Amino acid sequence: MDTLLTALAPAIWGSTYIVTSELLPPDRPFTAALFRVLPAGLILLCVLRVAPQRQDWLRLLALSALNIGGFQALLFMAAYRLPGGLAAVVGALQPLVVMLLAWSVERQRPAKLALAAGILGVPGMAALLFSPSMVWDTTGVIAAAAGAASMATGTYYTRRWRTSLPVFALTGWQLLLGGLMLAPFALLADPPLPQLSGLQISAYAYLSLAGALLSYALWFRGLKRLSPVAVSSLGLISPLTAVALGWLLLGQSMNSLSMAGLVVVLASVFTVQWACAPKPAHTISSQHT
Repeated sequence: MDTLLTALAPAIWGSTYIVTSELLPPDRPFTAALFRVLPAGLILLCVLRVAPQRQDWLRLLALSALNIGGFQALLFMAAYRLPGGLAAVVGALQPLVVMLLAWSVERQRPAKLALAAGILGVPGMAALLFSPSMVWDTTGVIAAAAGAASMATGTYYTRRWRTSLPVFALTGWQLLLGGLMLAPFALLADPPLPQLSGLQISAYAYLSLAGALLSYALWFRGLKRLSPVAVSSLGLISPLTAVALGWLLLGQSMNSLSMAGLVVVLASVFTVQWACAPKPAHTISSQHT
């Protein structure tokens, strides 16, 4: 159940690309990121009214920059410049980044099966998104890669740096602080918003309530219950969702190679989950007898 609830977060995030490209005003990545996270953070904190302890502030600021401010800005830069699935393709690297951090910081060697499955997800995702008509934008690809690294690092340190905040308060403070980090860029770098239609307002509301408030709460909840490698592997569901929505709603084609990539990516996710799952006590004891 914990895995399924956590998987809902990247599934929702996968819809970001089609909502951005089809419904939002163009060329306003920082504004879209700001509208996504700041209202959600304000709503959560107005309801909860829980303040961090003094010793939590520095870590909370770092996590807000990694998980929210930096990641959301880079996510929308990629979403505006790349096709939906391609914008999320380098998310396949997230489990590998988390394993590398665990190895370098904690000297914790990754399970061989989890490492192999994480590596397998990269060519699987490439096959899933392969198309002769695919348009590559260098800035968009760099933004997507940097966003994946930012989210993977934030995922690892969210689990490593335990704070006194409950899950929803931790979510609210990160969304608020990340939004405040984005505000100057939205004001200075993006053009002013035109008059918004009802559909565009609804799109912003969906990105904030479902794409930030709900999904980040589920993500951070999962990090308290699952290993960071297992959680990061679930991020591969985001490009899967993006590709599926592009196929269903925009008529983007999927050839036999893409279908094979879909199977490989799903196998990668399930294998990492199985390799990182805690083993039953009787199985561990029997290995020592």
